[in-house]
Amino acid sequence: MSTLAEGDKAPDFELPTAGGGAIRLSDFKGRKVVLYFYPADDTTGCTTEAVDFTAALTDFERAGATVIGISPDSAASHDRFKAKHKLGVTLAADTDRKVIERYGVWGEKMMYGRKSMGLIRSTFLIGADGKILRIWRNVRVKGHVPTVLEAARAA
Repeated sequence: MSTLAEGDKAPDFELPTAGGGAIRLSDFKGRKVVLYFYPADDTTGCTTEAVDFTAALTDFERAGATVIGISPDSAASHDRFKAKHKLGVTLAADTDRKVIERYGVWGEKMMYGRKSMGLIRSTFLIGADGKILRIWRNVRVKGHVPTVLEAARAA
């Protein structure tokens, strides 16, 4: 597992997406990317985060940023999640956790007083040059999207 820092080149990847497509980070060269990692489709916090990013998509587009959500769920799970909540964000499936581990967002976490291994909710703002501008780790969902949008506008 790697520990990426602001200023590092964001690792490229190719992942399947909801809707039967695929996405590569390198496809967005010359454009800012908001890459948010979330634990699981259709759970309370993850749904709130995806709905909040969807509601702000036009603002992110105006800021020159593309929003991509990544979880270890399958593309089929993403399809159901997107349809159920009318989500507009691109959702990528990292079922083997290779990208999740390259970005250093898989690790020990505490939930309801129990330690377990899992995805640590994190967001990366990647600049048009492919370098990481900002990293938010252990994200608290409430108020997170406006914070990321502000950073994308300033970048």
